[in-house]
Amino acid sequence: MHLTNTADTTVHAHQHTQTQPEVGVKSSKGTKPLRNPCNLCQSVRAILKRPKTGQQLCKECFYHVFETEIHNTIVDNKLFKKGDRVAIGASGGKDSTVLAYVMKLLNDRYNYGLDLVLLSIDEGITGYRDDSLETVKRNRDQYQIPLLIISYKDLYGWSMDDIVKEIGRKNNCTFCGVFRRQALDRGAIMLNVDHIVTGHNADDIAETVLMNILRGDLPRLQRCTSIITNDTSDDASGIETSKILRSKPFKYTYEKEIVMYAYFKKLDYFSTECIYSPNAYRGYARVFLKELEAIRRTAIVDIIHSGEALSASVQANESTKLPTMTNCTRCGYISSNELCKACLLLEGLNKGLPQLGIGHTTKIRRIHEAAANVAEGLSLSSTSLLSPTTALSGNGAESATVVTAVASSSTSSTLEERGKTVTHIKDLARLETMPSLQTTS
Repeated sequence: MHLTNTADTTVHAHQHTQTQPEVGVKSSKGTKPLRNPCNLCQSVRAILKRPKTGQQLCKECFYHVFETEIHNTIVDNKLFKKGDRVAIGASGGKDSTVLAYVMKLLNDRYNYGLDLVLLSIDEGITGYRDDSLETVKRNRDQYQIPLLIISYKDLYGWSMDDIVKEIGRKNNCTFCGVFRRQALDRGAIMLNVDHIVTGHNADDIAETVLMNILRGDLPRLQRCTSIITNDTSDDASGIETSKILRSKPFKYTYEKEIVMYAYFKKLDYFSTECIYSPNAYRGYARVFLKELEAIRRTAIVDIIHSGEALSASVQANESTKLPTMTNCTRCGYISSNELCKACLLLEGLNKGLPQLGIGHTTKIRRIHEAAANVAEGLSLSSTSLLSPTTALSGNGAESATVVTAVASSSTSSTLEERGKTVTHIKDLARLETMPSLQTTS
């Protein structure tokens, strides 16, 4: 049974618990009009201007509007059912801290009947995540919500600090995103939860819509604009689906209003940005979005609605055949391929070829296999092993192999020569972005 909205679904002026003063200030000459009154209650001076609507509100009316809009989003979209066990993705940042506070508040106020727990992922980023997790632990005590912390090191054998040392900062967000999504799922299974809620806000979703449009990735619009989903893939070659639902109660909530709410409520949160993300592609979309918002305050929600409409149009005009789902042969995680994305990335890290799981995976895997064969001293036929490549076809299928590794079956290579060949092939693996690669004997 889904939750029903027992409250008025329209946002109205907050009824202050204290006796309402007359509108104005009394003096010997009579009542003077109240300067800059709250647009809703008209009885208290406004102290803020809502970024989303431009309304001038007092503190209590802002709290009421903020909380009621999130409640309406939850109820109107039927995000939960009574009795659901819900994990709140907690990072210690403003979004997840406000989400945890508001989820507990609304659960108690409207009797959602949810069993709430906090789930945190420790990526292993010194000076960032270790500090933010201290904030999460304080939130656990402040809100009296159980907490589970899962680390990349325990799950994968690598921390993000280790990964960045190995690969640099160019593709580190790809590794972190894939590992984080799977870690959240694994944590949810450990907690036996039905649902994960995350603090993705309206700004985050609008940025993702812009990124997908700029990349021409229309099929992903559905996933990024859906308020509830069980899609956890970041792999363009397929869709990996989890049985655990995910939702974004802050889908229509502006980031600035989340910050204002946290500030006025004096919530305890961690405000430092990830040290490895300054050059992430999302940053460019964020800057552009802020410029649009400065011109038009509704730009953020307008972009979200545009993404929803465009997504619906794509679905209506295209029939996308989803890949057959199976389980990863290595870790058992649900996947559309023999190996899930996380295992592909781990394979590359563990074998010194971090690009193995990025980009044209099939090409890189064949390069790696060729390197392994040479390292083992196997003779390679110039006509049967690998032939010159062509670019990927439009549907993403491999149309040819990647590199020609020529070694005569009648010629015995020295160990030094074999080592040079292996090094050369590994160098080629780092050039996976090129449409074609070819070597000669």
